[in-house]
Parts: sequence; C-alpha cells; structure tokens
Amino acid sequence: MTLYDNPTSQAFAAQLPVTLEMMELKGNEKYAELPHPLPTEAIQPITLHAGDLMLYGNQTLVLSHTTFKSSYRYTLVGRVDSPENLTETLGKQNVRVAFSNQTSK
Repeated sequence: MTLYDNPTSQAFAAQLPVTLEMMELKGNEKYAELPHPLPTEAIQPITLHAGDLMLYGNQTLVLSHTTFKSSYRYTLVGRVDSPENLTETLGKQNVRVAFSNQTSK
C-alpha cells in the first residue's frame, strides 16, 4: 500500500501499527473506526476504485475492494499497490486488517 503525501495520510501513519475489525458494506467496501480522528480535506471522487483507502468523516477508514460510483465525500489516504483480486482476498464478510509502517527493502 502506498500512502498519499497529505496531512491525513501522515496522521494515519502516526497511528500505526493498528489492527482494525473492518465491517463489510454493500459488497464493495470495508470500513472501521480509527482510534483517533484525522484531519480532513474531503472531495467527492464520483468513482471509487478497488484499492482506494479513504477517510469518511474524520474517523472512519474505508477500503474499497471493487470499483463503483459514490455520491459521498472522502479524504484520500492511500492506495493498495496491487488491487487485483482484492475482493477475493478480503472476502465477503467482516475482516481483521493489520496496518503497519513496514517497508520492503
């Protein structure tokens, strides 16, 4: 996963490592409440893509696992580098996701 270079992503990275119980929503995204709110700069992206990591409001982390249209506003956080088969990887149920700041060398 690659985080964007913005205040929201930097604040998210400061909360790492964190493991979240992400709830399934409408068959196209997972979401979870973060331990602490993050700064926001919400936009309306119209189309969300598989692999988009976004913030809804100031404390709800959303991971899109399919591509779909949305009328909601989100703050961009990051993107899964290889989102192919993300729906299959995450499954259709709630899932525990561990986010950490490990980097590959």
